[in-house]
Amino acid sequence: MIMHAGEILRRRGLLSDEQLRQSMSDDSSGVIQSAVNLGYVDEAVALQALAEEAGLEFVDLRDYEVDLGALAGFPQKLIYRHGLFPIGRRDGSIVVATADPLDLYPLDEASAATGRHLIPIVAERGEIARLVKRHMGVGSETIEGLVAAADDEGVELLDEIESDGSELSEMAQEASVVRLVNEILLEAIESRASDIHVESQSDGLVIRYRIDGILHPQPVPPEINRFQAAIVSRLKIMARLNIAEKRLPQDGRIKLRVHSREVDIRVSVIPMIHGEGLVMRILDKGSMVFELRGLGMAEDVYKTFHDLIRMPHGIVLVTGPTGSGKTTTLYSALLEIRGPDNKIITTEDPVEYQLDGINQIQVHPKIGLTFAASLRAILRHDPDVVLVGEIRDFETAENAIQASLTGHLVFSTLHTNDAAGAYTRMIDMGVEPFLVASTVEAVMAQRLIRRLCPSCKEAYQPSQSDLPPDFPWDRLAGQPVYRSVGCRACRGVGYAGRFGIYELLVTTESIRQMAHDRVSSWEIRRAALAEGMKPLRMDAWEKAIQGKTSIEEVVRLTKSDRV
Repeated sequence: MIMHAGEILRRRGLLSDEQLRQSMSDDSSGVIQSAVNLGYVDEAVALQALAEEAGLEFVDLRDYEVDLGALAGFPQKLIYRHGLFPIGRRDGSIVVATADPLDLYPLDEASAATGRHLIPIVAERGEIARLVKRHMGVGSETIEGLVAAADDEGVELLDEIESDGSELSEMAQEASVVRLVNEILLEAIESRASDIHVESQSDGLVIRYRIDGILHPQPVPPEINRFQAAIVSRLKIMARLNIAEKRLPQDGRIKLRVHSREVDIRVSVIPMIHGEGLVMRILDKGSMVFELRGLGMAEDVYKTFHDLIRMPHGIVLVTGPTGSGKTTTLYSALLEIRGPDNKIITTEDPVEYQLDGINQIQVHPKIGLTFAASLRAILRHDPDVVLVGEIRDFETAENAIQASLTGHLVFSTLHTNDAAGAYTRMIDMGVEPFLVASTVEAVMAQRLIRRLCPSCKEAYQPSQSDLPPDFPWDRLAGQPVYRSVGCRACRGVGYAGRFGIYELLVTTESIRQMAHDRVSSWEIRRAALAEGMKPLRMDAWEKAIQGKTSIEEVVRLTKSDRV
């Protein structure tokens, strides 16, 4: 059968003799898939040729309206084992998608099992797999008990697993549970998820992925609830947590290698009413690029920030809620100024990414290695630049200010909603206002906003009544704006990836005086706006006018800046 498929492609001029020979040398995936993997032929082109040879129809499942009623009574094992998927009904027959039109045995088996006549159509293997995951749920293949080889999973655990020999531990090590958990992790990583939420609800297990800041529920088969305790235990074992402890919160870490790249996963377990809930933060080292120029800053903001991070001393703060990209901004700044002539030391909780040429400290509050304690020790190591992961209390703030006063450049983060709030936040911690005024050189507030999918974004001409009152209508100058649509490339969401919007407040003499005088944050903000600071909302509006994001996304993420 493989020979026949390859000969068809060669005869149609899609493969040369040498390419056919090379494709046939890989017995693991078949000649068609091998030729596709080697880059000799496009899968859609190859399958279309085979479909024509077999007298079948080739369809693009992205544009096909699937009739889920055809799934009823169709054997699931044939879906997973042979890559078949019933997509509709026609004149009493079942329309079945297949990626191997020359292999008739699975079709005969499915026809016998259903007692119905089958109409095969040809579609890409990846599109069939996408339908399986969408309509049958992540992990459904494992529920059927189909255990594949570890090499096929693409997930390799870098740390050794320790088992305590208990019944729960042994259940968590069963092959089907291992594969199910690996599939959940792999699907999240391939979906570019930043977090995985595994929640125990009254009606069973709920799995959600946070993609580009938005939570997306994942379809799961009902049978997965039988594996709930085993799934939670497996994840706790992978994170080196105590599986017997179900009453207290626990934190751990999983180190994986996925498709030859390392991925760190931070695991947080909290006991809930209906069972333990897990949230896993995915840190994909292979996909991260720390480049200040590529974060989305406007040119004027970038130039100012570029100069600020090269000051000899002072404090530069980055503020925003959790998940707003503060760490990425600071890492990018450190890598921009890194060199053999300066020493950079960081103290973080946790160290999210390891940076070459930068000395990083992981704090351990349980043994007394807090931000404040590590910062005191850092200053005895003759650093030029210091990064404090977060200023959480008076002691850390005081040590950061002392580091600045003794000639060091200090980077850190705060949790405030805007840039102006950083000054009053530090004063509220107990720091003397004159110290805040004399050391804080600038505050950068930021958020991450979703980028419109370039493949499907749609231009339209809005009327002024359709836009929020603070939209800079005069800057639009009659040009269109863009809105989300949804396509295969963005999984129907309409957005693909995120970038930063920024609000940079430089501490001018007037701002220093106001901080010294304990002026409220809203007055500091009003003064900064009068001096030319571009607020978050305006930066976001400009990105929308440029076609990078949508009006709806700006409204969702920011509030009006009218003061």
